[in-house]
This record gives sequence, C-alpha cells and structure tokens, in this order.
Amino acid sequence: MASSSQVGVAPIALDRVSVQLDGRSVLHDISVELTASTIAVIGANGSGKSTFARLLNGLIAPHSGAVRVHGYDTVHDRAAVRRLVGFVFTNPDAQILMPTPAEDLALSLRGRPKAEAAARVREALDTNGLGAHAGAAASTLSGGQKQMLALASVLIAQPRVIVADEPTTLLDLRNARRIGDLLLAQQAQAQVVVVTHDLDLAARCDTALLFDDGRIAASGEPARVIDAYRRSCA
Repeated sequence: MASSSQVGVAPIALDRVSVQLDGRSVLHDISVELTASTIAVIGANGSGKSTFARLLNGLIAPHSGAVRVHGYDTVHDRAAVRRLVGFVFTNPDAQILMPTPAEDLALSLRGRPKAEAAARVREALDTNGLGAHAGAAASTLSGGQKQMLALASVLIAQPRVIVADEPTTLLDLRNARRIGDLLLAQQAQAQVVVVTHDLDLAARCDTALLFDDGRIAASGEPARVIDAYRRSCA
C-alpha cells in the first residue's frame, strides 16, 4: 500500500481527496492506494476515519479529488459502486430495515429467483446463529444478534468490498470477537476495510491506516501503525 500517481490501478484509490462538511474541512488532500485484503483504519474520534469509510461507497462525495473502487468513480458511477461495496454501520438499528431477520436478509437478494433467495436466506440464518430467530421481530434480538444480522445482510449479497464502520463498538467482548472473526474471514472473497477502536482487531489485519486531524499520519504494517497511534496518545 502506498501513495501513487497511478490512481485506478489499486482496488481502492484516492487521488488528492478533500472533504468539507458543513463548511468545515474534514479530510485534507488524501492520496492512497489500498491493495491489501484486510485494512484497518484507526485514529481518535473526529480524526476523519468514518468520513473516509463513507467515501468508499459514495455515502459522502469528495469536495475535490477522486475516489475509485475497482475502477469505478464513486461520484460518476455511484450505482455501480453501491452494488460493489457492502457497508456495515456502527449501530445495526440504522441498517435493519425489515420486521424479521428472514425478511431483512431476503431484501438484500431482491431480484434473485425466489427459490435461490430462500435457500441462501436459510443458509445465512443458520450459519450466523440466527436460524431460531428467522421469524422473530428483529427489534427483540440482542445487540450481538442485531449486528450479526446487519453483517449477514451485507455478506449475503456477496460484495467485492466490505466496509465496516466501528462494527464492534456497541458489543461485549465475546460478540465483538465473533464479528471481527467473521469480517476477517471474508478476505478470500472480498477486500475488507474496518474502521475500529479495537487495536487487537486492527493488529490482525494485513495493513493499517492511522488518521489524525483529517490526514493519514501513518500507514503500513499494523504493529508499527498501532505503535505510532499509542505514542501520539501518550
């Protein structure tokens, strides 16, 4: 992973990207290429991590510069990017749209043949420990079960890129570990970008980015980047 003028070569490439929100500069002149299978994004609150994550599926557009994901521009090719990138939010309540887990998973497969969709929904429910809750009200699930459902609803669509914005922040240690394990297990099928305060999870990724005041302060081998973060907080 490195900055480069050959933007578009890497699966994820940002070229001189700046973002302003409500008249305030949030990201400043970011240029980076991401080729690793699993990427941790770390840094203090307000450092620009979540804004960076939202750039990758077009939830936020750059004020200047360009973002390309697998060759698609996130502004001009937004529909294609949304099909390509699955996004997992911090709070699963913001992501679960249907009354029951089975319906929520089926929503991600709309347009597929009914028999195929039904079979994949059953498989996803069983694989993620939600089989017994298929028809239950999603609002009655525990926090860990809700986050598992939110992640499963992304994975079932088989995206080529998964972006998870602090997916373990609201979870206890056991459920946080389960979600982290499931995310990192996707690297054979998809590129995984995880924004996290969990430095143990970050250490398990292939590479890491450290954000500070809207800029990338360090990048590369996770142990080195995490050490830089710890030193900056000392």
